[in-house]
Amino acid sequence: MTDYNMLTEQLKSLAEDENFFMPVLSNASALLYENLEDINWAGFYLMDKGSLMLGPFQGKVACIRIPLGKGVCGTAAKEDRTLLVEDVHKFAGHIACDAASNSEIVIPMHCNGKVIGVLDIDSPSLDRFKFEDQVGLEKFVKTIEEKTDFCRFNGLREDQFSEN
Repeated sequence: MTDYNMLTEQLKSLAEDENFFMPVLSNASALLYENLEDINWAGFYLMDKGSLMLGPFQGKVACIRIPLGKGVCGTAAKEDRTLLVEDVHKFAGHIACDAASNSEIVIPMHCNGKVIGVLDIDSPSLDRFKFEDQVGLEKFVKTIEEKTDFCRFNGLREDQFSEN
């Protein structure tokens, strides 16, 4: 079992010296990629002009832009809820950025109460993610929300956080 408390504490430590979102999300994706077993992608998509745009990640080349409501990431962002998918091939509208991915967990991130992006983790195994992973990763994302300065992004505007 992954020690999500340790990962969260490491993330807090990394965000102490620099809380700008780019290095925090970059290190967060590396922490997850290096410490979670049986995954092939860990990273972030960030809201931009009403859709999700690829952010810092570890893994194979990824889809650059995902419309809200499309695929696991777009659905999680639009519905503002965590999605734990045992078999992505059975998820209506799944976007196959990597054909080797078989299960996925996606957790929305917030700033000022609005969805600003998602944490996305893929696995080549079916049914890789369990409720314990969801709880640990939601705590990890909560720490990102609390410790990260998303407002320093050059040109970040209130309208970039919403569908409109």
